[in-house]
Amino acid sequence: MNDSLARVPCTIVTGFLGAGKTTLIRHVLANARGRRLAIIVNEFGDVGIDGEILKGCGNEACPEENVVELANGCLCCTVADAFVPALDAILARPGVEHIVIETSGLALPKPLVQAFHWPAIKSRVTVDGVVVVVDGAALADGRVAQDLNALSRQRAADTALTHDDPIEEVFEDQIACADLVVINKRDLLDEAGLVQARAAIAGALPRSVKTIAVADGKVDAALLLGLGVGTEDDIANRRTRHDAEAEHDHDDFDSFVVPLCEVADPASLAARIAALPEKFDVLRVKGFAAVAGKPLRLLVQAVGSRVAHQYERPWSVAEPREGRLVVIGLKGLDRAAVTRALLS
Repeated sequence: MNDSLARVPCTIVTGFLGAGKTTLIRHVLANARGRRLAIIVNEFGDVGIDGEILKGCGNEACPEENVVELANGCLCCTVADAFVPALDAILARPGVEHIVIETSGLALPKPLVQAFHWPAIKSRVTVDGVVVVVDGAALADGRVAQDLNALSRQRAADTALTHDDPIEEVFEDQIACADLVVINKRDLLDEAGLVQARAAIAGALPRSVKTIAVADGKVDAALLLGLGVGTEDDIANRRTRHDAEAEHDHDDFDSFVVPLCEVADPASLAARIAALPEKFDVLRVKGFAAVAGKPLRLLVQAVGSRVAHQYERPWSVAEPREGRLVVIGLKGLDRAAVTRALLS
């Protein structure tokens, strides 16, 4: 018991693209109640946009130096090369009481949890719990993400494709490892929709796991941090589709970065982003932009054709007023055409 108490607890926050993981973590940082936190952000793409968003919180609970970004591939695929060094760096900093790990939307939690058995970290950290954030509005509509039309078209066109939709498999594997499921976007659901979302989760979850429904990722930090599960000790019982595989890949997906000069009209930028899924196999767009005449950065997040944008922190004196958008879609995405559509 003393060994367990001496280890730093880690909460793994996972979930599909656009479910609201970063929004949830920002809420936790704003309501940490004096607890000293550190964050490991595993961004899918060339630029760590989620890390930028979290660093922009300016919260004493987690100073900027306690946010570590891993942008070189999925954390569950590069756990040895990326995760252990990041963990070492955080544990070397004084006063860290809890570590929150945000995986990319495509990550499988199980390989990451299994890494907590490694001798290099076993005596130093423990998995407080695996929290899976899901898009309640999408689940109510019978989907695991907001826009699956592009995937449906690809499956219909490929007569050799016999396996299940890879996005659905990722969703099921994430749910299978959950200690807490957060149904986000409760404000977009009526009671019938909430029942549908809960049924979709229950169908992928053979164990009894607490499920809560929230809006805007607003989960009480006292509930999220402090599950005390020690998930690594039970991970062998979390059965997933990939248990028989030595590894997995993400060849079905692609991502790239579009640099942005100052924009004059945020609404026009949002409209161009919203129109992308009509022509291209784009699943998600997120990042930030500089708006002419505005001292604050514009945070942009889009799932399918649904786009949200809001002003956040001021631009610092040392950083150039240049925006960046990460575009995530299916493999074979026409990068040049998407870039032209965004910049036109």
